[in-house]
Amino acid sequence: QVEQWNCEEFNTVIKTFQNHYDRILNFFNDKRTNASAESFNCKLKTFRTEFRGVNDLKFYLYRVKQLFV
Repeated sequence: QVEQWNCEEFNTVIKTFQNHYDRILNFFNDKRTNASAESFNCKLKTFRTEFRGVNDLKFYLYRVKQLFV
């Protein structure tokens, strides 16, 4: 009935659920999220801002490896 109603907002929500169905179920079935990846990304961004202006890429990657691996 909602699909026949032709309300753009509800159709957008329905399409979102259809497109992300597997990922939504992964959370409820396995309690898997991307929180660890987001946390690592935040740490890298913080580290990058602290060492802004460093021209030696090998040193930068070495420091990232030492801190986060």
